[in-house]
Amino acid sequence: MKYLSELKTEDLAGKKVLLRVNLDVPFDEVTKKIGERFRIEAHRETVKYLLEAGAKILLVSHSSEVESFLPLVEEVGETLGEIVTLVPHNELSEVHKLFEAGPLLLLDNIRQDLREEENDEGLALSLSKGFDYYINDDFATCHRAHASIVAITKILPSYAGFLIKKEIEHLNVALEAPAEGKILVLGGAKISTKLPVIENFLNKCERILVGGALANNFFKAQGVKVGASVVDVTVPVPILFGVESIHADIVLPIDILVTDDRSGQGKNETKPPGNITDSQLIADIGPKSAQQFAEIIVGAKLVIWNGPMGLCEIEQFASGTKMVAEAVAKAEKSIIGGGDTIAATDALSLLSKFTFVSTGGGAMLEYLAGEELPGLVALGYNK
Repeated sequence: MKYLSELKTEDLAGKKVLLRVNLDVPFDEVTKKIGERFRIEAHRETVKYLLEAGAKILLVSHSSEVESFLPLVEEVGETLGEIVTLVPHNELSEVHKLFEAGPLLLLDNIRQDLREEENDEGLALSLSKGFDYYINDDFATCHRAHASIVAITKILPSYAGFLIKKEIEHLNVALEAPAEGKILVLGGAKISTKLPVIENFLNKCERILVGGALANNFFKAQGVKVGASVVDVTVPVPILFGVESIHADIVLPIDILVTDDRSGQGKNETKPPGNITDSQLIADIGPKSAQQFAEIIVGAKLVIWNGPMGLCEIEQFASGTKMVAEAVAKAEKSIIGGGDTIAATDALSLLSKFTFVSTGGGAMLEYLAGEELPGLVALGYNK
């Protein structure tokens, strides 16, 4: 795989670069503001390197939050520290004239074109016209075989940006570091994306701490009542405790916070797992569990964390995630990732306390599960 650092000023001066970035960030429709800028800021190094070398850039990205980047474009520019001009899709053929207004353009939401998710080579060809290089700096979508991620690499000379290089280096540390002193912490709801990670890490770490709705699936598999809690019934969960061949301990919550109203306005109480009515749901790990998790985490050499411990966007259900976040920030080394995890730790002003924050959610999990990512394969990466 070729990296952007291989392209020097003389290679980039006056050249036009198609740059894939991640602008799929939370957007508040009321305030008309981006809810979390970290994933945009992560591209500043790559953008600055290209501009200082004299290149002209067309940013390409998608959003699942808004149809058009129009309400985001000014704030995107502020975050990158540059003036950014939005390019509608119907003006793509005129993009080279638009560079007269400035060296940094942003194509509107690429998923406005249905061919993007079909990995259509016709769209890739349209994007490539007049460009000299393709740079992928968007690790978060590397698990998608889409036109601006995979098909485009068949047409233009392609390189990985600085962010992707960092992501690979740090996630390889997570995979390859000795099991002794290494702790995996998983929460959130999607067991389909996290069970493969658990299975891959069983012999690669000391303990796996499981919270959030993810724990509900383990409770259910053990015959423990979970009431009205979220459970992914489409994915069978093996009962992993007591299997002699497993060297890692999987730690589930020893107490849980249950509620009859997920808005936080109902009756909330702490109980042992299983002591729950059919109308109640698990909203957070309990204080004893949070303390137990924190004690394990603080003494670790390396912690890898993805997914909150409960419905942390609701203040009444945020204490478990908060205690875990503060503990991870104190660990010797820490790697965290996932949109909800980033948002929760950003709200606590803790992002700068972690060794590395991955911009990927699904991509991070698939990489940690040992799976190949189409976007990286397209760039020539072979683990």
